Amino acid sequence: MTSAPRFPLLVLLMMLAAGAPPLAAQTATPTLPPGVYMGEEDYKQAPAGTFTLDGDHTSVLARVSHIGYSYSVFRFDRAGATLQWDPANAAACTLSATVDTASIASPVKGFSQQLAGDDFLKAHAFPQASFKSTSFRQTGPQSAKVDGEFTLMGKTKPVTFDVALVGAGKGFAGQPRIGATARAAINPTDFGLPPLFGETIEIVIDGEFERKP
Repeated sequence: MTSAPRFPLLVLLMMLAAGAPPLAAQTATPTLPPGVYMGEEDYKQAPAGTFTLDGDHTSVLARVSHIGYSYSVFRFDRAGATLQWDPANAAACTLSATVDTASIASPVKGFSQQLAGDDFLKAHAFPQASFKSTSFRQTGPQSAKVDGEFTLMGKTKPVTFDVALVGAGKGFAGQPRIGATARAAINPTDFGLPPLFGETIEIVIDGEFERKP
């Protein structure tokens, strides 16, 4: 019978002989730079006020059927939003957001330009998609439904986002933050898109908002 490799045991003995701490003891808890605070899973940690979207820490994705075989994911790289936030009264919260349709990106070479062109999003004629909330409905300690009017290619339809809190807190250098993930589904033909995308397009947003001093 073959004996087990002895190399790891020899390494451990050499480390102990040299006075090195065990491997578990060498794993230190990472420390944050001064003035940076970790987010908490408690929306009340973000104080009331006007928050703006941090585009560097936000993603807007469209998940669409690839002619019934799989799902393709397109990303929009330019978005902006303003959140009027009140942790004590969800019904008082409002959200207004825009996405530059020409900023769509696809991993398929050359397809981004086609998606932004006249065959699909017509970004030259309709440079922005937008969402304006009409109500916030808290559904749990860390979740809500946000109803609103979604406009794409000049057509406006009601859309509801299911929103889940990711983190809230003091943020960076006294600038509080709140972040959430949101999902909604739209019917592409409602907005003039061709039916080859299937019956629904899923919109997935991971957004982080910051309150300026």
